[in-house]
Amino acid sequence: MGSGSWSTNVYDAAARYRAASGTGAFAYSDRVTSSAPRGSWAAHPSLDPKGIGVRESRDSAEHPTSLAIAVLFDVTGSMRTVPQTLQTKLPELFGLLLRKGYTEHPQILFGAVGDATCDRVPLQLGQFESDNRMDDDLGNILLEGGGGGQMTESYELALYAMARHTSLDCHDKRGRRGYLFLIGDELPYGMVKADEVYDVLGDDLPEDIPVTRIVAELRQKFDVYYILPAGSSYVGNAEVLGTWRKLLGQNVIELDDLDAVCETIALTIGLGEEAIDLAEGLDDLADVGSAATASVGKALAALDRDRAAVAVTDTPLIDDADDAHGEDGSTDTTGTTRL
Repeated sequence: MGSGSWSTNVYDAAARYRAASGTGAFAYSDRVTSSAPRGSWAAHPSLDPKGIGVRESRDSAEHPTSLAIAVLFDVTGSMRTVPQTLQTKLPELFGLLLRKGYTEHPQILFGAVGDATCDRVPLQLGQFESDNRMDDDLGNILLEGGGGGQMTESYELALYAMARHTSLDCHDKRGRRGYLFLIGDELPYGMVKADEVYDVLGDDLPEDIPVTRIVAELRQKFDVYYILPAGSSYVGNAEVLGTWRKLLGQNVIELDDLDAVCETIALTIGLGEEAIDLAEGLDDLADVGSAATASVGKALAALDRDRAAVAVTDTPLIDDADDAHGEDGSTDTTGTTRL
């Protein structure tokens, strides 16, 4: 997947058509949740992970240096509004990534996470796309709004799928990890459960997998970030933040403005690609008229300081300790070293 190019004109035309026809941007979700009993709800066929195969981010003549970017939303409870917010800001995301030169050939996959213990649709995964088909994938997400109410959701199931059912040319050909953003407000379960993997994806695992192990596996091919935005149920919760920081180090971002998710993702990629420093990124936000400058600056300040410290450290970034580094040179503790 990943052919074609993003067009703001096509996006605007689709938005005008929806407005004229009285159709929402999440028409599939609107139709299913308003007309069908909950017991019959199902993922849209384009996002159904059952028998998923491999989600591919591939180079082509059109996109010779593709960069895989995955954005996964918790759609339980109050978090179900996050994809709606980002959908309205897709042009801004691409404006920053492309026109500001953060990366030339982004390929973006959208997905959604629920709770496999109680939700009808605990996982939805689109394709890596370079053009407006990503807007279609985003709009096909079922905003179930369920969850189990116990401060845990099945994030680990999504991380398993992304670790074992993706293939990225940026990693396989150039040793460059992609980016994965998980936007949520709760804890993962401690194990990737074999029975849930079979039920949701169709994979037959011999045993459960500890979440720590699947995160380490995932971070071989993705820089993984967890964003906890304002307005969510457990914003600022010490247990949630502490658990994710044990898993991802400094790649845990607290965001005080839900509307700033798009800009936060864009600037995090710009920082990771060394296309900007934080001050330059905030100038870019001001240049495009974003109101999120203060929120993004606050959210990414620690990440920017950490990257600056790595840039000037006298400590070697790569050593021979096999138990501290992955095959691509990534560390198991901070996730900041990129080849």
